[in-house]
Amino acid sequence: MGIFDQPVGESTVMRDEAAILSRARGAFLGVAVGDALGATTEFMSPAEIRARFGVHRRIVGGGWLHLKPGRVTDDTEMSLCLARAILKNKTWDLKAVADEFLAWMRSKPVDIGSTVRRGIRDYLFKEQLETPPNEWDAGNGALMRMVPVALYTLGDQQQLQQLVIAQAHLTHNHPLSDAACIATGRMVQAAILGADRFALHTIARELVAQYPSFHFKDYHGRASGYVVETLQTVLHFLFTTGSFEECLVGVVNQGGDADTTGAIAGMIAGAFYGEAAIPSQWLKRLDPTVVREVTEAGAALVSRSPHFTAAHRERLFAGGEGHDKRRQQG
Repeated sequence: MGIFDQPVGESTVMRDEAAILSRARGAFLGVAVGDALGATTEFMSPAEIRARFGVHRRIVGGGWLHLKPGRVTDDTEMSLCLARAILKNKTWDLKAVADEFLAWMRSKPVDIGSTVRRGIRDYLFKEQLETPPNEWDAGNGALMRMVPVALYTLGDQQQLQQLVIAQAHLTHNHPLSDAACIATGRMVQAAILGADRFALHTIARELVAQYPSFHFKDYHGRASGYVVETLQTVLHFLFTTGSFEECLVGVVNQGGDADTTGAIAGMIAGAFYGEAAIPSQWLKRLDPTVVREVTEAGAALVSRSPHFTAAHRERLFAGGEGHDKRRQQG
């Protein structure tokens, strides 16, 4: 039985709504924090990280991109493109998403993956909104940017699946990428609605049952841009740590595609632990413009979700029905 599937007092509903908004903001902030933290150790090996940092746990910039502390990369920037497309149009419009991606590519971002670039260029030159299936499209570029879809479709699993695959296929069309996006979206939504660790683990096990290559129980430490290894890294640390900070520190110290593994881990862990669990010292180091936009977008997207609109209708109906009864008794 869901939060709004049982009769509760107005104060309880408001507390539940506040918790959901907090976890939604936490999911989007988690992407940005994980991105900025992991950018420092991207393409490094765990041994190189240990030699240089001991344990990397501060947002200090640098890395192969020579970033300023708090600067985010394509993971957060593409997520914001998706969010802007939804919020500007007040509905889902895949062409609007593609236009935002195109404008972003033309802005000469600090980093852009080759598969993402190819997909956006195909839209530019061919007006193509779905890249054909490709065995080389099993990267993590569609997964890293999908948090706005998880927030916007909260309460509608079918819509989540449809929209998360639509945005993915702009650049990545591979069954493993699709499966990772759907499973991660389900985990984010379940966490936002208050699911416990066991419920999230059930979703992860269902993914592994369908696609055994995602098996993460015996983690081998590979954190590449291959979506299977990306998600194995994220799930291993999500389920073997006890806090947002521990989860992200574990992930980014694996190196590899650390900005993206960090962003995806931050997405799920932020939804699970909530925004209050994100270390304040990390938030203070983030670009304040990014903090403001992702925080506002997280709340705005989930407020427009089927979960919130259905709950609002139910409260209006309950309030009107109660008012009518009081009038009859007067």
